[in-house]
Amino acid sequence: MSGQHKVMAVLTAALGVGVAAASLLGPLALEVLRYRTSETTLNQIVGGDLAGLVVVAPVALAAAVLLWRGHRAGPAIALAPALWAIYIYTQLIVGQEYLQLPGNNERFFPLLLALFVAGEAVTVLAWRATDDRTLPELPRRLERTAGVVLLVLAGFLTLGLHLPSLVDALADQPTAVEYTSSPTAFWIVKLMDLGIIVPAAAAIGVGLLRGAAWARKASYAILGGYTLLAAAVAGMAIVMYLNGDPDASLVNVAAFTAFAAAMGWLTVRLFRPLFGAPRVVVRDRGPASGLDALRRREGTG
Repeated sequence: MSGQHKVMAVLTAALGVGVAAASLLGPLALEVLRYRTSETTLNQIVGGDLAGLVVVAPVALAAAVLLWRGHRAGPAIALAPALWAIYIYTQLIVGQEYLQLPGNNERFFPLLLALFVAGEAVTVLAWRATDDRTLPELPRRLERTAGVVLLVLAGFLTLGLHLPSLVDALADQPTAVEYTSSPTAFWIVKLMDLGIIVPAAAAIGVGLLRGAAWARKASYAILGGYTLLAAAVAGMAIVMYLNGDPDASLVNVAAFTAFAAAMGWLTVRLFRPLFGAPRVVVRDRGPASGLDALRRREGTG
């Protein structure tokens, strides 16, 4: 095991423990960390913390164990909680109504910043350590399915989720509680989803449909990260519905839960071959011997 894998393992384990700690300190459990936001956004934070505690933290700890053992699946799996942390903690730090609503989340800035930086560090290290040469060849049908799902995701986020509320926000008198109660959080989510999530999903989706080699590696990061984000969104929808939030509905609960399950199924299909025998790449050194030809026919070289 390389020193880089050890560093990644420690950072990923620390990220998992930190995500669990931040979730428990917040409104989900201890309420020591009090965010400066509206009740609607607070319901969403509780749902995100629930997903962080029961899904994201365990995934990060499992990735840390795989990294410590030098397993090739470790870096690819570690990308998911790392990207989740970057997305979520950006919103939790920037998307608060400072000087407007009561709370004390600024006192926990060092913790949230540390989780954000850990997410960045793990992302960079895990991306570099995910070796193209040992990634399994994906079945063409699975590549096409993943590509279609990512394009559908991009279209749904743009037209189905964000466009209606964006039109309302641009009206002379906005009426959506989501916007009027927490405008800062509203705009940071719009920026990150429409400026980062949607373009990345569209680009990688097209790449997978075309069978581009670069898109295969990127698919591990984007599908893993999106699956954890989908779990967080499903948690948000459930908590909002249970708390009688005005923006909640049973349809949203069913839709987001089904979407999270579908993303989870697709991600498991994608990652499962990483736990098989690694693919060995042999560079062409001239005319192949009979043994070399046999290895290539059997897929072992």
